[in-house]
Amino acid sequence: MNHQARRALREFEVSSCDDCNLFCTACLGHQQKNSEMDDLILDAFDASQLIPGFSAPALPVERPDRETLDAAEHNTRHWTSRVTGALTPGSDVHRDEMCRMFRETFNPYRPSVLDWPQLEPAALKRITDLPIWDIAVQTEGRARLRMAAYAASLDDAVMRDALALNAWEENRHKEVLSRMVAAYGIKLASEPPYVYPKDAEWAYLVTGYSECVDSFFAFGLFEVAHRSGLFPPELIDTFEPVMQEECRHILLFANWVAWHRVRLNWWQRIRFELKVAGVWAFLVWERIGLARAMDADGNEHRHDNNFTMNGAQQVTDVDISVPELMHLCLAENERRFSGYDKRLLRPETMPRLVRFALRFVRDKKN
Repeated sequence: MNHQARRALREFEVSSCDDCNLFCTACLGHQQKNSEMDDLILDAFDASQLIPGFSAPALPVERPDRETLDAAEHNTRHWTSRVTGALTPGSDVHRDEMCRMFRETFNPYRPSVLDWPQLEPAALKRITDLPIWDIAVQTEGRARLRMAAYAASLDDAVMRDALALNAWEENRHKEVLSRMVAAYGIKLASEPPYVYPKDAEWAYLVTGYSECVDSFFAFGLFEVAHRSGLFPPELIDTFEPVMQEECRHILLFANWVAWHRVRLNWWQRIRFELKVAGVWAFLVWERIGLARAMDADGNEHRHDNNFTMNGAQQVTDVDISVPELMHLCLAENERRFSGYDKRLLRPETMPRLVRFALRFVRDKKN
């Protein structure tokens, strides 16, 4: 971490928690629901304090009209580089264009003006019964700090700015989730402290590869929920920008990995590949069963880290087989990436593993 980043972290630690020197939502205050959504209290994460040179993007104050929303949706889904020729991994052109993609496809929605439609009792119960809200909020809480930590460690200003925006967007996802659970009266466990990582690169790799796994299945589950008709279209539309942002996040991550690899010397490359292998081993271990976590009050909670892989039955009344779900995940993964420049690399591990597994899985419906 450079000197500016260390100074920013010290200032942030002092401003956030004088007692524990951690980024601690228990000390900053948790989300609270009053009679008005505008009274919601959100924790005080600020990427600009942690990452030198970063300024948060300006967001519209008023609720945008339909034409503006449609234009933003199209912009965030479609991008082609103006550069001709190959985007060779490791080159400055590759770095510049992946970061330009991320900046230029930014969707300027403001969580505080998102619509949370009134739900019928059955739909409300289905939403509140999903066992994902604690882990979803806490995952975004960890992701934003891990990405901010790695961004702050970089000397490359172009890449640092892109990853800083990524961290800022992760915090916005957390705000969207926080406002949603408040709107629908979903009770959350108190959040544990979010600890600044000692190894920022390891933390970023864990978050990046985890998002690649989870997003692949989430794309399919989101479409299952959409087709089921059990949830209001307005609710699906509200979450759509978040889903597409996850696509942008893992697109940036996949290209960063390729760019970073090439720029390492031989011994750094060996160390990096061992770290990547360790990350995958950790993610497999994490998903073997229920993860245990302690909340801010010292209570133990069990979280299902596998919901994105086995949650289809909870978002639809239709019997959907594993092969059908996997084919849908592949199709949705392809659809969400289809609008971006073909020269940018896509996350390939999960699609390849699923295609391989489908060779040996027989659909019982046939």
